[in-house]
Amino acid sequence: MKGWILYKDNVGFLKPSYAVKRLVEESERLGVSLEIINPNRLELTVTREDRKSILLDGEPVALPDFIIPRMGAFTNYFDLAVIRHLERLGVKSFNSSESVETVKDKLYSQQILAERGLPVPKTMLVKFPVNVDLVEKRLGFPVVVKTLYGSQGSGVFLCESKKQFLNLIELVEATKASAHIILQEFISDSKGRDLRVFTIGGRAIACVERKAAEGEFKANFSQGGKVKPFEITPEIEWLAVETSRIFNLDISGIDLLFDGDHFKVCEANSAPGFQAIEQSMDINMPKEIFHFIRIRLGIFQKTEEELKEKDDDCDENQDARH
Repeated sequence: MKGWILYKDNVGFLKPSYAVKRLVEESERLGVSLEIINPNRLELTVTREDRKSILLDGEPVALPDFIIPRMGAFTNYFDLAVIRHLERLGVKSFNSSESVETVKDKLYSQQILAERGLPVPKTMLVKFPVNVDLVEKRLGFPVVVKTLYGSQGSGVFLCESKKQFLNLIELVEATKASAHIILQEFISDSKGRDLRVFTIGGRAIACVERKAAEGEFKANFSQGGKVKPFEITPEIEWLAVETSRIFNLDISGIDLLFDGDHFKVCEANSAPGFQAIEQSMDINMPKEIFHFIRIRLGIFQKTEEELKEKDDDCDENQDARH
């Protein structure tokens, strides 16, 4: 089984990827041929020649059985074009180009979830000049300010007061009035903490509670937050699985906010990190991912236990002959 990880290590605020490193490590152990490919190394030509229509470093290349896009919210138009082109050539993408494009837009994904009846925080799209009185009436303060696209906690701010919000908005308007920003109601029960649920193939694999560092608002592990395992209740499982199903995500990280005795869906991630999960739970996430990919592609191989049994049988047969 041959695959590509589509990944760029110099994008935006992305930190070195633990997930990419672990996927490569585990692929070697499981006998999966896996290569990290920067989409910028690929050249596309729309043609009927199919597999000759894509070049790697200017040369024709044998296509993989699957790809795993790992740019997440920083996936740009060219990256999406590469994923779409490979999909057109019959390469399975985990996740699809449509799913990646949908969840990277935080407002659009919230609109979809609200339309399907899932509990989500009230969300507004900012337009300049900002009607602060309307924001106060509809969302109140504190209010969460987010860039439309972001990952690993970047581009997320908590404005505790109306004055603080005004100062931030004035700064944004003065520097880039065309910036795309959304506002979300502040869920006080979830201040400095949330849940990350990892799903694979429509199953909730693991759940951790993330807590922000002392005096911080962002609970992301990449921002210094602490994590611990959290029980997957029927409500948590349904919210995570239903969210991933709505977005048709094969692999996802679903973030849930505490809201009293229940939860709200904060956002979905198409390229979730899993360092926090592996370091706090006895679970091998790359192994789970590759097992799922094999099933989806119909490419099977004997398990390590079966291979060991086969070796033992061979040894016994050799002993019997002697």
